[in-house]
Amino acid sequence: MELTKYEENMYNGEYGEGKAECMEILVSLGKIYDAEKMIPITSAQVSGVSYKTIGDAGLDFVVDLGKKADVTLETMLNPAGVDIENWEELGFSEEFTKKQIDIIKGYESIGVMSTCTCTPYLIGNTPMLNDHVSWSESSAVCYVNSVIGARTNREGGPSALLAAIVGRTPYYGNHILENRVADMIFDVSYDFNNEAEIGALGYYVGQIVNDKKPYFKLTSNPGRNNLKLLGAALASSGAVSQYHVEGITPEAEFARNHDSFDELETINIDETIIKDTISKLSTTDKIPDLVCLGCPHASITEIQKVAQLVKGKKLVKDLWICTSKAIKAISQQCGYLDIIEQAGGKIVSDTCMVVAPIEELDYEVIGVNSAKAANYVPNMCKLDVVYDTVENLIDMISE
Repeated sequence: MELTKYEENMYNGEYGEGKAECMEILVSLGKIYDAEKMIPITSAQVSGVSYKTIGDAGLDFVVDLGKKADVTLETMLNPAGVDIENWEELGFSEEFTKKQIDIIKGYESIGVMSTCTCTPYLIGNTPMLNDHVSWSESSAVCYVNSVIGARTNREGGPSALLAAIVGRTPYYGNHILENRVADMIFDVSYDFNNEAEIGALGYYVGQIVNDKKPYFKLTSNPGRNNLKLLGAALASSGAVSQYHVEGITPEAEFARNHDSFDELETINIDETIIKDTISKLSTTDKIPDLVCLGCPHASITEIQKVAQLVKGKKLVKDLWICTSKAIKAISQQCGYLDIIEQAGGKIVSDTCMVVAPIEELDYEVIGVNSAKAANYVPNMCKLDVVYDTVENLIDMISE
């Protein structure tokens, strides 16, 4: 691998032991993928935060690294396992929370922003078109590649963190323009009416393409919130890191004009496939004990919609809307937080239903409008899920 003089100096320890260790690992990773060089990045997003998923070993890794090096560029943190400020009110244990706080403090000691969100692009970490970044949460990777048009591989949490420390990542995979073309076409002859349908599309297609790049022909623009849910579903049922939507995403024209495009297999998707997929994403027909929205973390417009739906109602079951602290603060300023809390719901920061230990709480059935959550909750939390639209879910738990 060809390194610049600055990169060689980092590799050889002239900028400290920590950066040398990071460069050694990243160069080894690059060699595995035949990367010809390293490239500068403009930002990072680091997963591997929840104590539920990384445990004491992950905590030790972060604390040890923090003694040797700091990040050198904008780096945001993925959701943690609890709402750091309201953990007790939500029912999480003190023991778990203390470990979780130690992990976050470890990241903060390296210079990572403790934003604890899977939607960093909603709170300021928004790369430019064609920027090279190192992001690791699967839905964020899919969004930044597809909707924004920046370039990242589907990094692991450690590799994204190492890249943030040295400001470099190996040049392979999605960083190379020729690797960002479409692999399969999906002609969708259906007008989507809600987020559950667009999520079902992503879940169905992800199972077919695995880590390939799908190209969608849709009848209308689904909007940013639904593109977020589409990518999250694609990345969870498959391992999709980028998709194209004709006439909408920034690299769709490039993909369509590529020499191989006319030779790609086309699969037609109709209403029957969408409805069948929706039905399969629920594991029970019971009324949810908890409706949990915000996977990926909710935008301010999604929270606005929830506030409109619950205004004047009384919730008889629990409602959580998961988001970042920044979006929660905007919700409070706009009055949405008060409306939701008056109905009996909560806006939950820092965490989500996938990485939180909700299986330790008194819930058996979780209602979700995210295909990603419907896919993960039964396995990661051992709970049943009801998959439906936000309107139907709120109706189920309202009086």
